[in-house]
Amino acid sequence: MRPTITILGTGGTIASTDDADGAKPTMSSESLVEAVPQLADDAEIDVREVAQKPSFSMDFQTIESLRGTIREIIGNGADGIVVTHGTDTMEESAYYLDLTLDIDAPVVFTGAQRRPDEVSPDGPSNLLTAVRVLVDERVRKSGGVYVVFDEELHPARDVTKRHTHKLDAFDSPGKGPVATVTRDEIRYVRTPGSYSDDIDVDGDPSDIDVRVVNSGVGVGDAQIEEALDAGVDGIVLEGTGIGNVTAELGDAVEQTVSADVPVVVTSRCYAGTTVPVYGTDGGGRTLAEHGAIGGDDLPAHKARLKLLLALLRVNEPSEVQQYFSDDNV
Repeated sequence: MRPTITILGTGGTIASTDDADGAKPTMSSESLVEAVPQLADDAEIDVREVAQKPSFSMDFQTIESLRGTIREIIGNGADGIVVTHGTDTMEESAYYLDLTLDIDAPVVFTGAQRRPDEVSPDGPSNLLTAVRVLVDERVRKSGGVYVVFDEELHPARDVTKRHTHKLDAFDSPGKGPVATVTRDEIRYVRTPGSYSDDIDVDGDPSDIDVRVVNSGVGVGDAQIEEALDAGVDGIVLEGTGIGNVTAELGDAVEQTVSADVPVVVTSRCYAGTTVPVYGTDGGGRTLAEHGAIGGDDLPAHKARLKLLLALLRVNEPSEVQQYFSDDNV
């Protein structure tokens, strides 16, 4: 029996066309599928529309609707899901679902850098590659959430958009893709499956406010002071290098943790992990002594999602640490 794949549309460049007011999602998912008749060669294809928006406008309500729809479809026997999505926040939506979807079937996100009304659009190829990946037995048995783009398969936890407009827009820094897809085969270089631990969503993520604060030359503590005045629930501190910040931010971290607001430290570097080494004011070791939590190699935008979901689960802010331990990052 051929596998059953459901394609869920959320908008994005893959579904956008241009007019006098600028580009916007206008094409239905049915139209996208009809433009790639080869999809039916590999699987039974079902299509649903979940949203029609650019991904820079993606919100938790839409992602939660997507999560519920995926659970329903997989519960009814589908073998896999393709989500068409804008590239701007694709990695965030994919990572959110990788953390919160407790299902055995795989989910693959894909999209496009060029609209269907531009020369040489990449959406059809990406969509076909996504379906090819989902019908492969290794992925179907492994589950997990992925991004498929430009003939590469990336795990949701590691993938990030590396370029604003090139077709090979995505990468997994320091780790590489799970597989590359050729005309004839899928060539695996890493083990497929989820690289994230599950976090059961317990409440409305929109109710939690986690701010990202950035360090850099001459940055003071105003960002943290403003966040605390606003009553935020948590802070992700995007440091420099292996996770260091200015002395002013470092002093503010001690105040923040003392106020029971958890702080997760990440790096603005494209690849690599945070390591608590430096002991000066604002150094990573000092931040850890203040009670800040290391974000390992998660970029700030993904650490924000994980901290937000963790805060929905814990009774005390001090319990957040367990979600960022070495074997649970």
